[in-house]
Amino acid sequence: MSTASSPGFARRLTLFDATMIVVSGIIGSGIFINPYVVAQKVHTPFLILCVWIAGGVIALFGAFVFAELSTVMPRVGGQYAFFREAFSPLVAFLYGWGLLLIVQSGATAAVAVAFAQYVARLVALPAGSTPWLAAAILLTLAAFHALGIKPGAVVINLITFSKTLAIGALIVGAFVLTKESGLTWKPLVPPELGGVSLLSAFFAGLVPAMFAYGGWQNLNYVAEEVKEPQRNLPRAILIGVFCVIAVYVSANVAYVHVLGAPALAATRTPAADMASRLVGETGAKVISLLIVISTFGFMNLALLSAPRVYYAMAADGLFFRALARLSPRFRAPTASILLQGGIAAVYALANTYDRLLSYAVFADWIFFALAGASLIVFRRTLADAPRPFPVPAYPWVPLLFILAGGGIVLNIFFTDTRNALIGTAIFALGVPVYYYWRRAGWRT
Repeated sequence: MSTASSPGFARRLTLFDATMIVVSGIIGSGIFINPYVVAQKVHTPFLILCVWIAGGVIALFGAFVFAELSTVMPRVGGQYAFFREAFSPLVAFLYGWGLLLIVQSGATAAVAVAFAQYVARLVALPAGSTPWLAAAILLTLAAFHALGIKPGAVVINLITFSKTLAIGALIVGAFVLTKESGLTWKPLVPPELGGVSLLSAFFAGLVPAMFAYGGWQNLNYVAEEVKEPQRNLPRAILIGVFCVIAVYVSANVAYVHVLGAPALAATRTPAADMASRLVGETGAKVISLLIVISTFGFMNLALLSAPRVYYAMAADGLFFRALARLSPRFRAPTASILLQGGIAAVYALANTYDRLLSYAVFADWIFFALAGASLIVFRRTLADAPRPFPVPAYPWVPLLFILAGGGIVLNIFFTDTRNALIGTAIFALGVPVYYYWRRAGWRT
């Protein structure tokens, strides 16, 4: 998709590039930080691992859904294009609106805050400087990604491959260097949790887990820049998600093995604490550096991928016209990238990691559930479309994915009502904005 006055996107991303985009979009700060939140919600090693395994299954269902959608509709903007064709331009607009003002900006700002906190830990920055560092790095990366997709993809490949190897080494070290294990199966379920309270605690644990698992959809945003999309898009999604599930479940087994469930719940820096126990303060500093690298990689991807959605919205006449232009030299949606970086920087200055996490997950899972619904719609309306990677066990996989998304969203409404209501209000505001843009169109 391009405007008459600008060139189209260039297909420069290989299967390896695409797979690294999936992995980098998922592995950010979550696996280094969020396990303590899960442990606080469910308490026992058994339930901690159940949450992370359940999250992996849900992520796998999502990977199958997006793998099929990527071949049915390999268009720039990913979910925006799915919703526009499956439901209506209004639903698609509300997705882009929510992505810009809630999901991507909130998630990117949360990761930037984590990045700045760990940089401060490494180099002893003055108190109060971390929000400004987070904002500055977001603006700098936005300017870098305005130079086109391939330079950013190369950076993402290097960071993603390196951090995955480093996490693997940490996991292996946890079992080689620790003789006494904190991994115990008694009790399986804490006495204070049962019935509805157990279910609520489990879904509350899924919120930080699914924030850590989220991100496989980033590849669909850049679908028109992937070589051989019918072949490479679904393969990259499935390979990437399988790799992340293996890393995440193994990492949480290692956390519980080294720290035990009570110590895991008591710390806000589980990866650093585990490394410190294994090899002393040097290990904690190495982990802090790894988290800095990992979060830097996620921010790179966030500023590379999601702006393609705002470009697609503008190309449909539903957003500022300047956002629908690609740079003639770099073939990148420069204005969209700078807009994303600017809003995320403002969020980083104004919020904390925990608040941004809940804020982003609430909105994200509304649209993940809708993605599952759009696949069901396309099975009827686009029955003859090519499906080299159809969802297995249809319709149960997309239905379970939809059910999981609905459960996560409802639980956030009950456990974090304030942020859920803020998100709902932003979506409601998007309705009159959509009708304004429909009327204003290209005149704006």
